[in-house]
Amino acid sequence: MKNELLSELTSAKAELLEVLGRFSEQNINTIPFEDSWTAGQVAEHVLMSASAVAGALVGPTTPAERDPEQHIQLFSQIFLNFDHKLKSPDFILPSDGPKDKGSIMQALGETFDSIEHAAGSGNLELICTTFDMRTLGTLSREELIWFTAVHTKRHIHQLKNIAAALQNRKETIH
Repeated sequence: MKNELLSELTSAKAELLEVLGRFSEQNINTIPFEDSWTAGQVAEHVLMSASAVAGALVGPTTPAERDPEQHIQLFSQIFLNFDHKLKSPDFILPSDGPKDKGSIMQALGETFDSIEHAAGSGNLELICTTFDMRTLGTLSREELIWFTAVHTKRHIHQLKNIAAALQNRKETIH
């Protein structure tokens, strides 16, 4: 499972950075449609989430008293269902101000690098005691890494929709 986990995370990181790279400095901060975040806000949200995971992965742990893969399938079902709108917890809501594309992409790359390092080393079955996910409670390192991969894939999908909306709007203006 460790190789699959690392592959999923690495793939999500690469695609996230590639999709974000398509946005200009200007349109990364453009609201594409009503009730939407900008691409910069999506990137900031992913960064905040991934940073929390990165911190938990190097924080205190305890041996698992349950299947350390228990929630992996649930995360895939929830986050890869693009027809269902989800509400972000307050602690990872993005700010309203403009985002610097280069800075946020660099921070995302570095944060994902640290998560990839954790995925490639150490005992992934341990429970991270500093990160509590709503109704699920504390999660294993493996679950947190899987969560990061599928959460990122969800937001890659969102970024592609934002890019398409901005492109369509540009075409209708000219």
